[in-house]
Amino acid sequence: MTIFPPEPDFEALRLELARLRAVRGWSYDELAAQSGLARRTLIEIEQGRTIGTLKTWHALAHALNTPLDELFGALCEGHEPPGPSAAGG
Repeated sequence: MTIFPPEPDFEALRLELARLRAVRGWSYDELAAQSGLARRTLIEIEQGRTIGTLKTWHALAHALNTPLDELFGALCEGHEPPGPSAAGG
């Protein structure tokens, strides 16, 4: 029997981005300047119109001075993230 992982919570990820931006008091323009990303890309991610690429999220993590694994932890909201015990199966 194949056991599939839970669906990633992209809503929680975009909300975490919005929270981190708000904590810093940054506008979209400020985050765009810090990350090198287009303002439009940031708006589309925060509004849930696109997920963005790994390269995009890497740039955001650096701009926000937040470890990528911490930022992506939001994807596992509401379920147990994979860990050492899951690999032993």
